[in-house]
Amino acid sequence: MEKQPKLLSSRLRLKHGVCEVALNRALLTWKEPPAKKKRVSGGVYHPFKLGVCHSVPVSEIITVQEVDVDKTSTAKNDGRWQKMPQKPSEVCMYSFTVSYVERTSRHRWRCSDVTFHCPDGTLCQQWVSAIREQLASLASRPKHLLVYINPYGGKQQGKRIYEQKVAPLFAHANISTHVIVTEYANHARDHLKTEAELKKFDGVVCVGGDGMFSEIVHGLIWRTQNDSGVDQNCAEETLVPCALRIGIIPAGSTDCICFATVGANDPVTSALHIIVGDSQPMDACSVHHNNTFLRYSISLLGYGFYGDVLTDSERKRWMGPARYNLSGLKTFLTHHYYEGAVSYLPANDVLGTPRDKTMCRSGCLICQHNGQQYLGERAEKYKSDEVSNSECECDGDWRTIRGKFLAINAASMSCACPRSPKGLSPAAHLADGTTDLILVRKCSRLNFLRHLLRHTSKDDQFDLTFVEVHRVRRFRFMPRHCQSDSDLELDLRENSKRLFSQICRDHPACGCVPTYSSWNCDGEILPHTAIEVRVHCQLIKLFARGIEEPAVFEDLTNPCAI
Repeated sequence: MEKQPKLLSSRLRLKHGVCEVALNRALLTWKEPPAKKKRVSGGVYHPFKLGVCHSVPVSEIITVQEVDVDKTSTAKNDGRWQKMPQKPSEVCMYSFTVSYVERTSRHRWRCSDVTFHCPDGTLCQQWVSAIREQLASLASRPKHLLVYINPYGGKQQGKRIYEQKVAPLFAHANISTHVIVTEYANHARDHLKTEAELKKFDGVVCVGGDGMFSEIVHGLIWRTQNDSGVDQNCAEETLVPCALRIGIIPAGSTDCICFATVGANDPVTSALHIIVGDSQPMDACSVHHNNTFLRYSISLLGYGFYGDVLTDSERKRWMGPARYNLSGLKTFLTHHYYEGAVSYLPANDVLGTPRDKTMCRSGCLICQHNGQQYLGERAEKYKSDEVSNSECECDGDWRTIRGKFLAINAASMSCACPRSPKGLSPAAHLADGTTDLILVRKCSRLNFLRHLLRHTSKDDQFDLTFVEVHRVRRFRFMPRHCQSDSDLELDLRENSKRLFSQICRDHPACGCVPTYSSWNCDGEILPHTAIEVRVHCQLIKLFARGIEEPAVFEDLTNPCAI
């Protein structure tokens, strides 16, 4: 990395002594003075500790403030015993405090402060002005945010989390906010569609879980396409990317999106990513049924196992998050399979495969390469890859697979979470214009259990004869018995009645196996089974930077020099 010229360099006093402090356009550095030797047990002196060199990127400085010594002294004079300075030189009347991002374990960030003492007021003002000038030049930082808080999601702690952990950080960074506490389902989505004055804001923040994030995404994408005159009901339309970034403050029962883009479900970490103005592009999948738009999917589309789990858990909402465990066990024991045909357009011209073990991390080269290639060629590509409605096995580059499936999953990201650190597709990428289509064919209950357990282990979960995975740009699914829309809806209604009326509905041996499952679209049930899915490359952006590699944490602790 090329060294930047120094903007400012001075010898300033820290708490334990004088150190050299330097600032350039990229870094603020200082070296702590050596600590004094200390006596430890046994009467042995600990050797002198070398001074630690600190290097903070200017982009990760939160704010800088002058310290009012008089007020600080008054605040500390609370009647308790205090050590008095021995020399007049130890008292510095001019000081400034730099607040910056400090990395801790498990990808968590915290706000740390360092206070520098100056010998005169002119030098102090010079330092404060120089740092503020560099912060003002960072155009990516938000100044005005629209915040939606879901007070009912998860453990109903959204409002408390925002007020106690996030709002003080926004205020400290001089970010103004307009806060809306949602009152009903899809309140945020509807407000974004019609009422929100988006031009006033630099980003939208949701405080809640994946459901709240989905509301924000649907409202923002709909508003963008409507303002641009794009017909969302047409599956062939090229959607316009959203200009505003989305921030996620995790406060739900599931925070899969936050975990996959930041690496931790921690409100303070997410707030700091928003403050420093990080930007992570993300793909979004549009789901259609017969030229009718249904929903957008950001993380997971699941038919069969995950669709049945969601359908059953919706009847147990009174149980809270524990309902997912019970519904998952029940669905596994019933072991239903479904017949149908999956047609997909493989992404043959991209870097990476679902089984190459290349994880999507901060600054992912695969996302950058594939994203640029996709965005530059998508118009011509989709014109040549249009497929007819015939049932031929191969039309152009499209391929069709027919069979009996326990699960059909489309993962647009790894879908990693604390329970499944690798996720459904460990090598899936956030912004490469593809989704990983995972087909789990009919197999024994024991084999299916092996597949599920591999989500929590280091074994290759696709290295099984009944599992196959394809990196695709588009795909379609048609249930075997679906002859027409009216037939499908009739069968679904009759099947639903049978499921509720028969005592033995969960025993395949009784002949009551359901004909159709449901699609789980990011935690919402789709009203149709026959769907068409298309990936839209980098349609949205988040206040995130992807999961950082451990090397990033190590580099920032190495001795530095400007």
